[in-house]
Amino acid sequence: HKRRGLDKKILGSYLHALVPVLLKGMVYSPLDLVLLGGDEEDADVPDKDSDIAPRHHSSRFNQADSWDDDDEDASYWNLRKCSASTLDQLATVYKNELLPILLPHLRNIIKSEQKWQVQEAGILALGAIAEGCFSGLEQHLPQLIQFLIAKLQDRYPLVRSITCWTLSRYSKWVVNESKGDDEKYFKPLVVNLLRAMHDKNKKVQDAACSAFACVEEEARGRLVPYLLPIVRRLVQASERYQAKNLLGLFDTIGTLAEAVGPALNQKVIVQTLMPPLMARCGQLKNNDRNIFPLLECLTSLAQALKSGFVPYARPLFNRALQIIQTTLMEQARNGISHVNDSEKEFIVASLDLLGGLTDGLGGTIESLVGNSNLLQLLFACVKDTDKDVRQSAFALLGDLSRVCIGHIKPHLNKFLPVAISAINQENDQYVIMNASWAVGEIALLCGGMMTKYMPALMKNLAKLIMHKNAPGDLLENIATTLGRIALVCPAVVAPDLHFFAKNWCTNLLRIEDDREKEHAYQGLCSVIHKNPKGIVKAIPELVDAIAAYDRPRNSMAIVFKRILVGLKQMLGQEWTKYFRGCDPRAYGVVARRYGL
Repeated sequence: HKRRGLDKKILGSYLHALVPVLLKGMVYSPLDLVLLGGDEEDADVPDKDSDIAPRHHSSRFNQADSWDDDDEDASYWNLRKCSASTLDQLATVYKNELLPILLPHLRNIIKSEQKWQVQEAGILALGAIAEGCFSGLEQHLPQLIQFLIAKLQDRYPLVRSITCWTLSRYSKWVVNESKGDDEKYFKPLVVNLLRAMHDKNKKVQDAACSAFACVEEEARGRLVPYLLPIVRRLVQASERYQAKNLLGLFDTIGTLAEAVGPALNQKVIVQTLMPPLMARCGQLKNNDRNIFPLLECLTSLAQALKSGFVPYARPLFNRALQIIQTTLMEQARNGISHVNDSEKEFIVASLDLLGGLTDGLGGTIESLVGNSNLLQLLFACVKDTDKDVRQSAFALLGDLSRVCIGHIKPHLNKFLPVAISAINQENDQYVIMNASWAVGEIALLCGGMMTKYMPALMKNLAKLIMHKNAPGDLLENIATTLGRIALVCPAVVAPDLHFFAKNWCTNLLRIEDDREKEHAYQGLCSVIHKNPKGIVKAIPELVDAIAAYDRPRNSMAIVFKRILVGLKQMLGQEWTKYFRGCDPRAYGVVARRYGL
């Protein structure tokens, strides 16, 4: 009914009859249990190749979320999944109105005397309504969380497994409710999920890994006091897991690195964690798709550990180059038409790993770059026909430019024309954004060396900033690059300011990153200084942009005041006419801050 836009009251009158049907449909059928299996102690049973679904690389630029419950092995859309998904949708639409109907049924079916299959369905239902009915459930969560944590010790593996998933749906509440008192809910949840990772059943192991990753994302710095025992348990699991769950464990380790960042860079933790992962990496062949989760994990670790990753950087750096070179050579030998998307993923995963190494190691990576054929391979990648390869290649070009521009400068005549040509509306959005960002990073460090490339670059940037239907994050990206170009070459940008001033100022409002925001505004002000008449018709948008810049550094505030006072003096009696079109709130903020 949600998709068809019907009044929710129409279906609401049937909820009393519908809810019991859905709950019954969520109970595993005998056929489900036969197909699903996994109701035994199978942790020591090696996985068959057919047990492991083909893995795909999850680019650090493209992340997607999807709703699912615990039984991913039952890949068909069965009655159980359909019923749980429908209950989730009902909770989203009816919210707390659903609870008086649903809760009496749930209280009954999760009683200890019920069959385990019925209890399991009740726990699934609790997870399904977690988001839609959260505010109404919150008063019950203290008892509910304790009940669920106890269920992690249930006799039946499928009950333990679904309990992990349901706990993950309430992890945000556990993290927030436990502030100042970890012993109450947070620590018991962490300890018991780590224990569940060592369950004798493979499905429970997998569900515990996924649930713990959700806790990591919510808890972030709260995990720091427990990092060493957490890492030890994860490493112990890596020594015990069969092939399939090992891939999920790599995701959990990578998520931990992203959650706690440099806090992970403690000598004892690094020495505990890295050698087993490096050994695993050495066991996987370059063309083994199971290497993707491990490379993604190592990418996150490189960014988190920074200097702590240096001892492990060279072999991974060389491995990434080897994978890229082998795939490119195969492409050249067999022709582009014979290289499929799955083979390109090996290049993308390797480029992303090199980007993580560059981000984590900073200038330390210079010696690796200087003694390799990385730039030769990178140039081939920025010209590749595959958009995902180009996207990751331009990102790596920008990363390298930030930390070792000396290696990039001799090759500007090759890279810049390709990057500039990629900044056009016919291209994939994320290719444009990464090419634009890379050009902006290069411009900051190369300044006058950019001059001969400016006409083509400005033409492409101006077209995009004026594009009416371009996505907001793309326009923010282009506004930032325009600012960086203007910062180093204001005389090139200033003559055309009147053409795109309104759109430029409007899209400056979107920028959140402090470094990029300051560059963009500094560039705008430099151009206004060169061509103040070019901004006159965009004064309302300029005022909005300056008002939106909260807490600028003192040097930036001085520039803003100089620009505004200068415009007021230049316009004289016409000042009032131009500023009449400003948003009153924004003008009031600017007037107070900058003494207008």
